Amino acid sequence: MLHAAPAARRPVGWQDWNTLIRDVSAGRWIDPDTGVAAEVPFKAIFIEESVRGGEADYVASVMPASTYAVVADADTYDALGYAVARSLGGRATTVVLEHPHADEAAIRELREKTRNADAVIAVGSGTINDLCKYTTFLDGKDYSVFGTAPSMNGYTSTTASITLDNGLKTTLNAHAAKGVFLDIEVSANAPHYLIAAGFGDSLCRSTAQVDWYFSHVMLRTAYATSPYVLQEADEREMLARSAGLGRREHDAIGYLHRILTLGGIGISVTGMSHPGSMGEHQISHWIDSFAGARHPGTVHGQQVGVSSVTMARLQEIILASEKAPQIRPTRFDEADIRARYPAAAVDHCLAASRAKVLDAASADRFNAQLEALWPQLRRTLQQMAIPSATLAAHLRAAGGGATPQEIGIDRDLYRDAVRYSKEMRNRYSMLDLAADMGVLEHFIEEEC
Repeated sequence: MLHAAPAARRPVGWQDWNTLIRDVSAGRWIDPDTGVAAEVPFKAIFIEESVRGGEADYVASVMPASTYAVVADADTYDALGYAVARSLGGRATTVVLEHPHADEAAIRELREKTRNADAVIAVGSGTINDLCKYTTFLDGKDYSVFGTAPSMNGYTSTTASITLDNGLKTTLNAHAAKGVFLDIEVSANAPHYLIAAGFGDSLCRSTAQVDWYFSHVMLRTAYATSPYVLQEADEREMLARSAGLGRREHDAIGYLHRILTLGGIGISVTGMSHPGSMGEHQISHWIDSFAGARHPGTVHGQQVGVSSVTMARLQEIILASEKAPQIRPTRFDEADIRARYPAAAVDHCLAASRAKVLDAASADRFNAQLEALWPQLRRTLQQMAIPSATLAAHLRAAGGGATPQEIGIDRDLYRDAVRYSKEMRNRYSMLDLAADMGVLEHFIEEEC
């Protein structure tokens, strides 16, 4: 197995970006929640200053095959795809997708275009990776990915974000890439909105952790510290270099790739996406699923950056009170939900919403428990949080937007997403808490 870039291709100033990542993938990292070595399905992850000239060697070391389909879009083909295909010679056929979307129609198309290949190589980021990941999962084929932008953490996740035929964007189980190859030089030249999007996606750590831990304490849902232990040191390094992302500095790009990689590994360690996907991701998913013609074309990470600022602000308002929040029985209006969503998505949204309904007796128990726990719980959650103003400042320093207006999302659309996105998932976040407290509408009016 290849463990590092060959020395001949290491530029001056080369550093090993794969420390810790290598320990986890090799089974040497001890999970603090279990006390035993963590097991992840990713055995070959390489963040390198450059992979140029060694593409075929990287692939052969982890995924030998007689024939390959190299899948890219027009931009990622120009950035790196042509080099990957050229290095593999006659063993590779090239599939260049035009304006691809990660949806079931594209999955069907890609299965047909790659049916004669023994293995698939994705060259790209979010959409290309998710399409290849899920297509090969369905077809029982291996795949590897050459990342072209530090735009998301999905390179090292075993799930794919796919829009279903009914219009609902959801997370589907898939499988791990045999090899993940991340080229810092190529990534530094990616469109800047993709760099800022990856940074935005990484900022959800604090808001997701606050939501997830609150749900764990109050509703006894699962929780793990391991994803956050993995990211802790690198999060500090990345935030210290947020302005460097705006200048495309390689050191900043390297740390962003590391934090995104470790975030994906954390999901694999726990077997759940909760560590990095709670209220902030629900807002983004709602926009992607239900904006329709109002969608401005923003990408997931841009939206998550903005929604992380929103969720951080909501959380800090709730946590500012020394008095424990008090909730009312959950308002659940089936007719309202049926009127809001397309028929194909209604049953899903109804099931997710029903799962979180608290009746009068449940609300009374919730309030009594929260009042008893609030002083310590409040302190714990505040220690996990990053202030919303700090998140916004880092986003802007990296060249991203911190408000819906700054990334081109219509204000009314964004308000609808904050108001209704809790209906998409059965994960209890502080969006649900604010709604049950009766303060969500006021928050939306004042802060969104």
